[in-house]
Amino acid sequence: MHIQLLPDQLINQIAAGEVVERPASALKELLENSLDAGSSDIQVQLLQGGVKQIRVADNGSGVAQEDLNLALARHATSKIASLEDLEHVASLGFRGEALASIASVSRTVLTSKAPQAPHAWRISSEGNQLTPLEPAALDAGTVVEVHDLYFNTPARRKFLKTESTEFAHCEEAFTRIALSRPGVTFTLLHNGKAQHRLSSCAADKRFADLLGGEFQAESLALDEAAAGMRLWGRVAKPTYSRSARDTQYVYVNGRFVRDKLIAHAIRQAYQDVLHHERHPAYVLFFECDPGLVDVNVHPSKTEVRFRDGQAVHRFIFHALHKALAAPVGQQAAPVQMQVQPVLQPSYPRDQVQMPFQARQDVSFYETMFAGIKTPALEANLDAASRGAVLVSEENSGDLAHPLGYAVAQLHGVYVLAQNALGLVVVDMHAAHERIMYERLKDALDAASIPMQPLLLPVSFQADKLEVATVNESKDTVLNQLGFEFAVLSPTTLAVRAVPVMLQHADVVELARAVLRDVREFGGSRVLTERRNEMLGTMACHAAVRANRQLTIPEMNALLRDMEATERSGQCNHGRPTWFQMTMADLDKMFMRGK
Repeated sequence: MHIQLLPDQLINQIAAGEVVERPASALKELLENSLDAGSSDIQVQLLQGGVKQIRVADNGSGVAQEDLNLALARHATSKIASLEDLEHVASLGFRGEALASIASVSRTVLTSKAPQAPHAWRISSEGNQLTPLEPAALDAGTVVEVHDLYFNTPARRKFLKTESTEFAHCEEAFTRIALSRPGVTFTLLHNGKAQHRLSSCAADKRFADLLGGEFQAESLALDEAAAGMRLWGRVAKPTYSRSARDTQYVYVNGRFVRDKLIAHAIRQAYQDVLHHERHPAYVLFFECDPGLVDVNVHPSKTEVRFRDGQAVHRFIFHALHKALAAPVGQQAAPVQMQVQPVLQPSYPRDQVQMPFQARQDVSFYETMFAGIKTPALEANLDAASRGAVLVSEENSGDLAHPLGYAVAQLHGVYVLAQNALGLVVVDMHAAHERIMYERLKDALDAASIPMQPLLLPVSFQADKLEVATVNESKDTVLNQLGFEFAVLSPTTLAVRAVPVMLQHADVVELARAVLRDVREFGGSRVLTERRNEMLGTMACHAAVRANRQLTIPEMNALLRDMEATERSGQCNHGRPTWFQMTMADLDKMFMRGK
């Protein structure tokens, strides 16, 4: 096979695959060009989520007539001219690929007026086929119109999602840019309706306008400088933690980035004050000498490399750690061991008064598993009920159940039980999580998970991607998982029903977790290859939480359920749910018999 040069059109379309992943990618590049042109007012108009049209108009410096032909050519740019410029990039764009890549997969019209020019000029491109320059009417700046994205690459177009999803991604790209330039006026319209009108303002007002007043109220201002570096912005208090990474914005010299080194420094700063399953919220701006950071890592320009990564990591960690540190003098009180006592002595022969309380566990479990009346479950409920009847003097030798009978609860986390061998210690959340997981799997295999309508629907503020996910999946995958959602407004969702087994979970946190998985992996994958991960997420939210005080009957019901559940020795994450300490182990610890 002979080596041959690729035609320019194919080269451009290959490059477009890296630069223009979806309409939001094109919008990002156009907005960055407008900012590089010094614009103070940028207007964005989208049709059909940006697939039909993306129109960006600005009042920037414009493009001269003689440069318009080069504006849509590959590797043609006004922003750098030498290797030294590349090593000290101060603009958002510099590769000269964006407009050419966009033009190669769309019908693009570029209209621009240079400051001293008598009038504007227009050039059009249809898949890189340029039309001759022609005069146009425009007061100042530049207007770029991108029509019918991927019209000439139908295979790529098939990978685009629904209009609402593509618009949600466009809005997120718009938000990232608008957060970084509070002094610039931005307008966003979708299908003729105004979505955002942001006037020039202070940074804090821009943060509140785009991220909400709650973030503003629950976050701390930060501005630290040292050794030629500066970090400023706002970081949320640990109490405002999130179940997803949906409010995390980091900018390096004004450019939005996803940098592993910075993300690690932030996680380290929060690790002592934030539960490992939660995520912090922040808007952070890191500034340094452009020569100390390489932004030419990937065509998307969201990855960077630092000359001295360790120094950057230390600086960011210490700046955040200082902002999050508690006031001096607030020392923690010594931790006292607290064991929830049983009302009667803990040996089986003295627990004859417990049968009355045993009735509580059946309602507890029937409420949790209502609507799933399989023979196995009925037998399990009966076993749970019998297990709550603690041993009397007449049958004190009957400790046949492998996990025995509960005697106490430790710190609201562990259940202590005695069996024929000695002491059993159970992590009640991990154990219950496995039980719920297996129940959910059985229910989904049977058809769909039974749904429990809520007496009062629970509403919550949602981002555009969450709303788009509900619009796409509410009648399919979400219903099969036992949820009913309603869209109340472009930024508000309501949960009207949840799975019967999950009715005692935190409805909002559970809903966000499910929507996040459906959005990330798609409805079909969630119900097939991602099925177990999805059900595991649901089970974790439904499982009895730490620090919940269980009654003795409830603890015994949990033990009986563990005995009847497959793989109950490990939770969904592979951790053990219980372990045994024999009487011999205890005797050895206390040196009995020596």
